[in-house]
Parts: sequence; C-alpha cells; structure tokens
Amino acid sequence: MSKVIVPESYKAVLGIYDTQTAIGILKRTFEDKLCLALNLKRVSAPLFVDPNTGMNDDLNGVERAVAFDIKENGQQAAIVHSLAKWKRMALRDYGFSAGEGIYTDMNAIRRDEELDNLHSVYVDQWDWEKIITEETRTVDYLKRVVKCIVGAICETMDVLKCRYPQLSVKLKRNVKFISSQELEDLYPDKSAKERENLIVKEYGTVFITQIGKTLSSGKKHDGRAPDYDDWDLNGDLFFWHETLGCAMEISSMGIRVNEESLARQLKEAGVEERKELFFHKSLLNGELPLTMGGGIGQSRLSMLMLQKAHIGEVQVSLWDEETHRICKEAGIHLL
Repeated sequence: MSKVIVPESYKAVLGIYDTQTAIGILKRTFEDKLCLALNLKRVSAPLFVDPNTGMNDDLNGVERAVAFDIKENGQQAAIVHSLAKWKRMALRDYGFSAGEGIYTDMNAIRRDEELDNLHSVYVDQWDWEKIITEETRTVDYLKRVVKCIVGAICETMDVLKCRYPQLSVKLKRNVKFISSQELEDLYPDKSAKERENLIVKEYGTVFITQIGKTLSSGKKHDGRAPDYDDWDLNGDLFFWHETLGCAMEISSMGIRVNEESLARQLKEAGVEERKELFFHKSLLNGELPLTMGGGIGQSRLSMLMLQKAHIGEVQVSLWDEETHRICKEAGIHLL
C-alpha cells in the first residue's frame, strides 16, 4: 500500500535536468566542505562483504541483507547495509593517525525498508570515519563534530542558492542538542516520530543523542545495532523539511564502541555470540583504533536542499503502481 504524501499545491522548484545539475553541484561542494571540516580523505569501499565476518551493519537487527553466491568459488556475499564496521578496519589498514579520517560513497540495498516519501530500498550516503583519542571520546567532542557537519551543510546550501536563487530553503546553523530521554520527558504521551517532529519544528536543526538506549518508559527512541555506536555517545541529526512539513533525519552518527561498551551492549542486546566473529574479536583484542563516524544521506540532503517532496525525484529506485499513479497525478516526477 502506498504511503505517499502529496503537499498541497506542490510544484517542483527545479525542472528535471536542473535537478540533476544541482545534485552534481551539491555533492561536489559538500564533499569538499566535509573533507575540510573533518580532515577526511576519499577511499574506495565495498558494495558487498562476507556475511560470516560480522562486518555488515545489522541496523535494528531484523533487516535481511540481500545475499548471493559467487559462481567461481561458491563463497557467500551480502550487500552492505552500511559501512559502519568496515570503515574502522580500513582506518587501521591505511595506517591513519588520530585526527585523520576517511569518507566514501556508500550504496546499499535495504530490502525491508518501509517505502514512503523519505524511504527507498536504495540507500546512498556519504559514510565517514575518523580516528579519535581517549581524551576526545566525549560528548563535547561529538557535539563539536556535529556543528562542523551542520556548518558544511549550510555552506553548501549557500552555494546552491547563489546558482539557483529560486530555492527558498532556510537552514538553521544553531543546533539544538537533546537526549532521547530528555525528549521523552518533554513529550511523554507522544510517539518517537511525533516527538521528533515537535522538537525539530520548534528549533529547525536538532541532534537527538543516546539512540539505542532503553528509556524510562521501557522503550527505545529508535533501534541501533549494539556493535558499532556507543549508545551513550551517538545521535541522529535532523533538519525541518518545510516542503513535507516534517522532521528529516539527515545523518546517524556517533563515537564507536570500545572494548567495554561493546561487551556491555552485546550482553544487553542478547547477542554475546557475536564475540566470536572476526570484527568483534579484533575490537575486543584491542586491534582497532578508537573512532567516530556516521552516514550522511545523499538523496535526503538533495531532497532537503532542492525542496523535493519525494525521494524518487532525486534518485532512481523501484516503486509500486499506486505510488507511480499518485505521483504522476500530483506532478511529482519519479526518476
């Protein structure tokens, strides 16, 4: 069943080809600004990994990876959900030092995604990761990095508006930081999504911390795999998307687990058997650097900055017939 929302009197600000040109400008500009802000270098990344290594991102722990076998040797391969774990091992292999990092284009297939204006089975994002120290493994440093990313996003928006003055997006540079527990305390009778919409509508740019922790209500604000983010030192970045009138998550990021927090979170999640996987053994043996990182949605950022109502206007994916019908009637051009 289609879950498409059509904003009243919606009309795309940019035509089809101008949209493609603008996406190119957006991506090149933002990559340059992100690299300068966080001291990152571009690297190549895998589309698929060995599912027996524990390298794939488990997301909420229920999503099924797209898998296939390789004819030549019968080896199994799984399309990545994200590169949260792979990047940490790559930093070690590249021999980078504290303060240095990498970024890459991450393309994924999430077959179990619930499709709507903001969600597609095809995921494209900038995945980034950098080495930190024990001294910078703090909430304050996490907030500093968030502000740097928001600055890079806002500067990219300024460049786009110079080229396309018809764009009217106004992004707020000041970030409201709030924990998932503080947000629940503020709106105890609301669902997690309702709380996000209320807080982001009020402040414009919001970073909700401590995603994955069990709240006093006994629920979690949102699920998060236990073996990459430290649930005390992570969060989701939101901007208010005026076109759809909703909070839009642009990035999920955080300081990664160390030996202590990995063991604790695996136990809490009831998946201690993962300790025997290659990635987890390497981390528990102290063979991986302390890092922080995240993913920044490329199509999401394009939607936000170009005032698009549907993610299918900025990326090519598959949609059901009802979605095609609704979008066609509303003048929403799906690529």
